[in-house]
Amino acid sequence: MSLTTPPAAGGPGAPGAHPRTTWSEYYRSLLGTPDEVVKAVRSGDRVYIHPGCANPEPLVDALTARADCLRDVEVVHLLTIGRASHVSPEMEGHFRHNAMFIGANARQAVNEGRADYTPIFLGEIARLFSDGSLPIDVALIQVSPPDAHGFCSLGVGVDHTLDAARHARHVIAEVNDQMPRVHGDAFLHVRQLHAVVETSRPLTELPSVAVHDEVTKGIARNVSELIDDGDTLQMGIGGIPDAVLANLADRRALGVHTEMFADGVVDLIEAGVITGERKSLHRGKVIAGFLLGTKRLFDFVHDNPVVELHPTSYTNDPFIIAQNDNMVAINSAVEVDLTGQVSSDSIGTMFYSGFGGQTDYIRGASRSRGGKPIIALPSTAKGGAISRVVPLLSPGAGVVTTRADVRWVVTEYGAAYLFGKTVRQRARALIDIAHPKFREELERAARERRLL
Repeated sequence: MSLTTPPAAGGPGAPGAHPRTTWSEYYRSLLGTPDEVVKAVRSGDRVYIHPGCANPEPLVDALTARADCLRDVEVVHLLTIGRASHVSPEMEGHFRHNAMFIGANARQAVNEGRADYTPIFLGEIARLFSDGSLPIDVALIQVSPPDAHGFCSLGVGVDHTLDAARHARHVIAEVNDQMPRVHGDAFLHVRQLHAVVETSRPLTELPSVAVHDEVTKGIARNVSELIDDGDTLQMGIGGIPDAVLANLADRRALGVHTEMFADGVVDLIEAGVITGERKSLHRGKVIAGFLLGTKRLFDFVHDNPVVELHPTSYTNDPFIIAQNDNMVAINSAVEVDLTGQVSSDSIGTMFYSGFGGQTDYIRGASRSRGGKPIIALPSTAKGGAISRVVPLLSPGAGVVTTRADVRWVVTEYGAAYLFGKTVRQRARALIDIAHPKFREELERAARERRLL
């Protein structure tokens, strides 16, 4: 595709644009207000929304303001940070959300049946857009201003948005001059856009929560003991990953290949702990699919060649992950049964989150030379009232990571290695890292099931 002339009608680019239009002239022809540009959405369309901290809120708000003009619009996205007005009860019949990963702002709608949940590995979502299984009519995205060559960065979220935009019938971009220009496979040319709204607003932030409780600190200590100099890390968001990072100040030459990272990684890069110098893939680079954090993180990644964002179809491909030697994948869980089955996306019958990248990274790290896949979780929930190590998963709970995939399980009471172990050995190892007040009960249940 030429970058000095627009493509033919029907593909990316504005149909009918003059063939000699420069990219900057073409860009100016796309400018409109949020209310104007969202009129491209029609009843029955499928709309993709840029997730995470890149949520294009002005476009989403303008879309929901047109609710009375629209019926049966399917809205597809992963976890978004900020407002999600399209899932409110009064929007039923106008919009129906299809969650590929359930965020807090959509959880009630999913469990009340006003929104849908699609269980899927994070690394495979883009395939739905590219093979036509889930065609996108309109993509609402947020990007940085174009550079001197007309390329906009997807900023803090490449994730599946690059794939969605490449295959959408119509791409509407919020061009925010406060969106950082992040490197990697992270760019769209303005000729791949159909409409533009210019804004200047702070990105929606997801601050880290300071870790004070001894349980989280204990888990972090046990996880960090499994991390050696030169390892490459994958970690998620939340108290446990943040606490693990805080325990790694004495390590050297760590690398990062992850679906996402938050502010805690910045501390270790600036301290010279994360250098990537021993990585076997993308040496010297911090590789991720998206970022969830605060302005400090967003400022750090702006035009920083150390950080590269890539589509999640790449960052979460187990075959790519496995090319990182000494890959350490740290993921959380709701509960683990005595045979090693891991439930992560639901609490009993209540859908809570999604598959995310857990299985992608568990499998990738399992096949990495020297890799360590880790499931880390507190030993109890509800203030210590129930055990997270259980004889049987709760009724309705889904298995995200199978008993054959699990290697390490870590609580504040220790680490259990399950690979190649019998169910008898697994039960004993898991009981040993359960909370002491539940061990007798777990052992009795294991004997009743003849696991011991």
